[in-house]
Amino acid sequence: MIDDDNVGLLDVAARYDRLDTDRYTWLDRARQCAQLTLPTLIPPLGHTKTTKYITPWQGIGARGVNVLAAKLLLAVLPPNSPCFRMVVDDFTKDKIAGDPSMTSAVEQGFAKIERAVNAEIEGSGLRAPTFLALKHLIVGGNAFEYLPQEGGARVFGLDSYVCLRDPKGNVMEVITKETINPEIDEKGFLDKIEDQAEGEPDDSKSKRDRRNDVDSLTEEIDLYTRFYRDNKQWKMYQFAKGKAIPETDGSWPIDKPPFMVLRWNHVDGENYGRSYVEEYLGDLISLEGLTKAIVEAAAVASKIVYLVSPNGLTRAEDLSEAENGDYIAGHKDDVHALQSEKQADLQIAYKAVEAITTRLSYAFMMTSAIQRNGERVTAEEIRIMASDLEDTLGGVYSVLSQELQLPLVIRVMDRMTRQKRLPELPKGIVRPVIVTGLEALGRGHDLTTLMQFGQFLQQLGPAAQQIVNYNELATRVATAMMIDPAGLIKTAQDMQQEQQQAQQAQQGQQMSDMAGKAAPAIVKALSDHSLASMQAQGGQPSNSGPPQTQGQN
Repeated sequence: MIDDDNVGLLDVAARYDRLDTDRYTWLDRARQCAQLTLPTLIPPLGHTKTTKYITPWQGIGARGVNVLAAKLLLAVLPPNSPCFRMVVDDFTKDKIAGDPSMTSAVEQGFAKIERAVNAEIEGSGLRAPTFLALKHLIVGGNAFEYLPQEGGARVFGLDSYVCLRDPKGNVMEVITKETINPEIDEKGFLDKIEDQAEGEPDDSKSKRDRRNDVDSLTEEIDLYTRFYRDNKQWKMYQFAKGKAIPETDGSWPIDKPPFMVLRWNHVDGENYGRSYVEEYLGDLISLEGLTKAIVEAAAVASKIVYLVSPNGLTRAEDLSEAENGDYIAGHKDDVHALQSEKQADLQIAYKAVEAITTRLSYAFMMTSAIQRNGERVTAEEIRIMASDLEDTLGGVYSVLSQELQLPLVIRVMDRMTRQKRLPELPKGIVRPVIVTGLEALGRGHDLTTLMQFGQFLQQLGPAAQQIVNYNELATRVATAMMIDPAGLIKTAQDMQQEQQQAQQAQQGQQMSDMAGKAAPAIVKALSDHSLASMQAQGGQPSNSGPPQTQGQN
């Protein structure tokens, strides 16, 4: 239950309106960016369910946002691979390094945790909300993602929440605002508020009767959810119709909040961030105006109108009523097709549109922009140019890894631990580390350098085997390709054991061969020895038959 004496409780609606004043500048800019890209992402002020949104004249903005968001999603949450690794501190690592069985057990335990968390991310449907949050970041520069104790995540755009940060940029308070319909009040917020109220209303209607009123069903209610710091904890409660809703409060550790307040680019001292689209807003505005002019001019040019001389022999009525293949009286010089004669001017506008489109394609990492016009465009050329474009997102990856990926992993692990589906890990000793995004860029550069080094070794020929440790080279290539080399690449001990086994097998084969070669000599030697023994005992073997016995004639 919510304690009425708690100093954190206040009129959340009034608090929201107060913080909304500071948000106006960023929200107005975000709506302008959304109008040229995805108008429904951040609706205009005063929108309703029946609002008709303006469709942009160009589609490069919407396409660019979707392409960039998809690329970032693959980097933030790679499919079929965890975006993090569990590591231990250096002191603990040194203690278990001397025990191979302990090291193997720890690595296997970490692998199970990584697979379980990755399965939870995929199974709970966090990929779709994260994709929506990335689009909000690209267009509006801000997003709020809430992960409840059960179920999937919820994403709020800049028009649905306000926040307050300290001078260092740490979030101190967040308030979300959403509109609910009493008819679909699944959590029974209205019943909880009415149970809290004293007495019945003047009309003496029961809650069920009031709920069935047509006016009550059509009246939408603003629901506020407030998160704030208090005594090194995050606390939360909900507010509607001027009252705090009972049984909606909660608390979390300060380092494990159930939400993420995301920014694209931030400026010190500002509560909200700047968007990626805002950096190219000038090109989008210019492209919008030029595209509109070209489309309207093309519509005018496509209209077919014939001019008929009023003093000529040809009559306009005869032309309009004539069927295909008819013969009418007239003169060909009396009829002329109307032309706008603006081809030269439109050509200048079209070239400007092409130049702006190319710049925006590079900015939003569209592959069509990196392929030059030519018949012999190699795959290596495209790979190098694509890698250069990926490098431009290095700063974005660094921000997303600290404000999106790592908090998301920590929140999912905390939720699974609370549900007894994950063991509780020792605090300060074991922690997750992000291995995608910026880390993947660094590994990509390492892979490129190693591949170039491998081509250099091919030029050296057999001499390379005398100076290069190919086992270490293979390990580094596997690491750069984000492949676990354990059990895949032979270690120095494995290779030494194999050499010893090969030597033992070779020695055994040599002894077997020597024995095979010596067998005839040994048999002959044994036969000679047996013959010599018989002769020494006086026994002479006969050449014509069996030896005669005594007493035989």
